[in-house]
Amino acid sequence: MSEKCPEQGRSIYLDHAATTPPLPEVVEAMIPYLGEKFGNPSSLHDLGQTAKKAVEEARTQVAGLIKSTPEELFFTSGGTESNNFALKSMAFAHQGKGRHLVTSAIEHYSITHSAKALEKLGFEVTYLPVDRFGFVDPEEVKEALKKRGTILVSIMHANNEVGTIEPIAEIARVIKEHNENRNSKTEPQIYFHTDAISTAGTIPVDVKELGVDLLSLAAHQFYGPKGVGALFIKKGTRIMPFLHGGIQEEGKRAGTENVAGIVGLGKAAEIVSGEVNSWSERITCLRDRLINGLQGNIDHLYLNGHPTKRLPGNVSMCVEFVEGESMLLFLSMEGIAAASGSSCTSHALKASQVLLALGVDPALAQGSLLFSLGKGNSREDIDCVLDKLPPIVSRLRQMSPLYKKP
Repeated sequence: MSEKCPEQGRSIYLDHAATTPPLPEVVEAMIPYLGEKFGNPSSLHDLGQTAKKAVEEARTQVAGLIKSTPEELFFTSGGTESNNFALKSMAFAHQGKGRHLVTSAIEHYSITHSAKALEKLGFEVTYLPVDRFGFVDPEEVKEALKKRGTILVSIMHANNEVGTIEPIAEIARVIKEHNENRNSKTEPQIYFHTDAISTAGTIPVDVKELGVDLLSLAAHQFYGPKGVGALFIKKGTRIMPFLHGGIQEEGKRAGTENVAGIVGLGKAAEIVSGEVNSWSERITCLRDRLINGLQGNIDHLYLNGHPTKRLPGNVSMCVEFVEGESMLLFLSMEGIAAASGSSCTSHALKASQVLLALGVDPALAQGSLLFSLGKGNSREDIDCVLDKLPPIVSRLRQMSPLYKKP
């Protein structure tokens, strides 16, 4: 084991974009609701009301994370459901006024596949292009809104794969200006949703500053449990129920609440709210150390996404003449956990749709590698990657008939 790497047996986790490890305080807060505090929040007896109180306390905690009111926050089973909820329920609620939606070419599959499902039902969807850094141009949004019958725009706050943070506030101003100048008799109001699953709890998120009507988040992206998330719906926004059944979540999302998961989400939100700035600053320093070190030690290496306007822990790159899966296997043997593109598509063994949308050559995209850092990572972790990855790349390139050493 190299002196630059941690002691034998300790792994280095650099796959926080896939999921983050739950904080000990989060697990501790959840345990009672998996045992003695097992009541159903809809029950009127003491056990039920104890559970209901815990759910509402968590609602307040999560609302504090994104600067909304608790009444605007609705719990879901996670980010994918929140995104489906936003697109489909808004489309169905407003289809009488228009059937056109706008999104981007680099959204998470829970948005893209929802949009394609709506297309099969007769809706029209515009998929906006991005530039080489992954930015959506607000002017492109403005042009798309000229199409009659636009009811919803959905642009992610930051891309989970390449890390680029989108100009959401600027896009919101374009939509607001359009709404103020529209003919209210012939043109519908346009609503704005953002997928903030990669940003909520990672960087400061304020729904008022962003100017959005709906926002999705997921607990497991900021040290909470998997299987629970939330959708912010701005007060006054009309939306159809997503799941039909009981009257939970003010009738907007039926189903007995995942009380333990919601409590964990709330606790994670409470902790992260006070730490997000300091964590972000430290993780950004580690991110830049890793980027600069790899660029200085590996030739034919290309950074994906914007060099500075990116998520604090995101290091997305393409290594030419090497396949991403091969690098991952060798890194794993060294105790380093990373990813090749999005965790939702890593088993597909095909070029990332996000990288292709950025204009990356399909062959080069096969060599994608994603390190996503978190609060538990150290400078020693970064130095270990800088020690281990260059010889791995060199070894793999020796087997490539395309690579010629400079």
